[in-house]
Amino acid sequence: MKLSSAALHAALLVGNAASTLVRARLASAKECNARHPPLTFVYLETESQDAAVEDNIRRDLAAIGLRVEARALSKADINDARQAGDFHFSLTETWGTPYDPHSTAGGWIDGKGGEGVFPSMANFSEGKSREYLFDLIRDVLKEEDPAEQRRKWENVHSYYHQEAVLLPFWGKRVPTLMNSRLTGYEAGMQQFDYPVNRLKPLTGSTTLKIAPGARTGLFKTVGGLDAHTYGPNEFFSNNWVYEGLVAYGQGGQILPSLATKWNVTPNSIGGDDYTFQLREGVTFHDGTPWNCAAAKLNFDHVLAGALRDQHGWYGIPLVTEDWSCTDDMTFVLRTNEKHGPYLQELSLIRPIRMISPAAFPNGFDSDPLTSNSCHLDWGVIEGTETLETVNCVGPTAIYGTGPFKFVSKDTEDLGDGDSRDNTVTFEAFENYWGGASAIKELQIVRYDTSDEVKADLLNGNLDVVWGAGVLPDSDISEIMNDPELQESINVFHGDAIQNKMLLLNSGAPPFDDINVRKSVIHAISKSNIVEEELSGLASVVDNIFPLTAPFCDVNLTPKWDYDLAHAAMLSCLGPGGTSILSSEASSDDGSNKSLALGLGLGLGIPLAIAAVMAVVYFKKSSALEAKLDAKGAEIA
Repeated sequence: MKLSSAALHAALLVGNAASTLVRARLASAKECNARHPPLTFVYLETESQDAAVEDNIRRDLAAIGLRVEARALSKADINDARQAGDFHFSLTETWGTPYDPHSTAGGWIDGKGGEGVFPSMANFSEGKSREYLFDLIRDVLKEEDPAEQRRKWENVHSYYHQEAVLLPFWGKRVPTLMNSRLTGYEAGMQQFDYPVNRLKPLTGSTTLKIAPGARTGLFKTVGGLDAHTYGPNEFFSNNWVYEGLVAYGQGGQILPSLATKWNVTPNSIGGDDYTFQLREGVTFHDGTPWNCAAAKLNFDHVLAGALRDQHGWYGIPLVTEDWSCTDDMTFVLRTNEKHGPYLQELSLIRPIRMISPAAFPNGFDSDPLTSNSCHLDWGVIEGTETLETVNCVGPTAIYGTGPFKFVSKDTEDLGDGDSRDNTVTFEAFENYWGGASAIKELQIVRYDTSDEVKADLLNGNLDVVWGAGVLPDSDISEIMNDPELQESINVFHGDAIQNKMLLLNSGAPPFDDINVRKSVIHAISKSNIVEEELSGLASVVDNIFPLTAPFCDVNLTPKWDYDLAHAAMLSCLGPGGTSILSSEASSDDGSNKSLALGLGLGLGIPLAIAAVMAVVYFKKSSALEAKLDAKGAEIA
């Protein structure tokens, strides 16, 4: 049906009137938000990307009259601020697969991780609480039935999502830039999983030079390459040298590694018996056979005495009762309570990877309490009433079962106990059970700057850049989009295995009001920020955890979409859901009358009535939306 020119004119006026109302609503939002003090955004001083994102958020929130002040902090200071709840905003991220969702969510409970999630959940909406959420998490961690795990995780995801304290931002993908003389790229399944052993040279040398993404971005040191402790050891290098009983696969599959199969049966003490059939014919790099005695020795040391508390950030040390060998190639772990992600946790790169018995201080006779494999720098781990004191002496050699053997490193002493590794050399383990790598020598090369990395990659002196934080996104995008560079450099990205999120601290007023948090969320244009600051190399996400993580592919509501008009409306709602602008109703009435008069004179009464009804409907819908939103309806 064709509309007359008068009708089209009326419709245009209605649209203009609606736009006028949005502008008026934004003006009201600025008036309402003027009552709030500046909002503090804390970020790590070395993270230029976080600083750029903060700048964009400050610009977006200015549209509704909210002021943002940035505080760039050191690593120690930002951890202190997050734990103390001394912030309004902060960017953080999940731990990534295979830690997501169970270890990440479990880490929220005691607030010791430094990510700031615990204080951010201080003030949930009426009838909900942080404590109840944590009970839901504790319960799902004990669940072992997959269908029940999925149902319970959906409840957990929905519960925290609706409280608007964690805003999913973008998915972090691991980039790999590889000289075209190489083939065989496969994405890793963990943040620092770089399966270089699967690469093959099409031409040139079988020596590969790599600039890996490290915990600090640009590589500095592999540390002592100790499988049973943490920093400064790097995940990726430990992963080349050491292996565990199982491995983590696509979508959370648990794959065979040093164990070929296993079964799980309930036991008499409230937990399960995990019985592993160990892989035959495997040797450590020094030639020592892999068998149950070697597996038991490693568990004897990692879970000795007070080290259970040291490793108590995840479930295995807390629920494992004991372990034993039923024969030379059968290993049994016994738990004292149910723990759904037990096998998933056995796939972690640390701390339970297998060291050769020959690398223990006294071989098989090494006492786990007096001569433990934990790093010498840990010293003495003091005991408790129930856990014995442990003396750390560290391993004497670097022998694992992985695809690469450690050869040497060129370490530079920087003074004050600091050092850096300029080069680290590995060689292919020819007796590797999974088949020897075609890469016969692997060299880690340290660089001072990203510009140096880029120059060597482009001139062919460097074969591979693998991991985040080595090259800026702008450089990666440039190489991807330059036809000439594409001839010599291949660029790959794995699936998102870790998500970035924005914390909105409900423990810091005005964020104790859920309407203020929702207003902020709807005022932030995530897609514009990601496109502008990440060079289009990442995608906006709607969930806190990657969809590829177990039990995380759920459809959550409400959708936290960019909606400036909605953000403005929410800005003028008090905690009870009523408007804080007492004159809003009378001013709306006046605008309706003015609009009716103008339209009546210009277009005639019938069209004027239709136009005014449309505008009134627009306003009534917005008012109803505000009331429903205040009651927790899923209309945000």
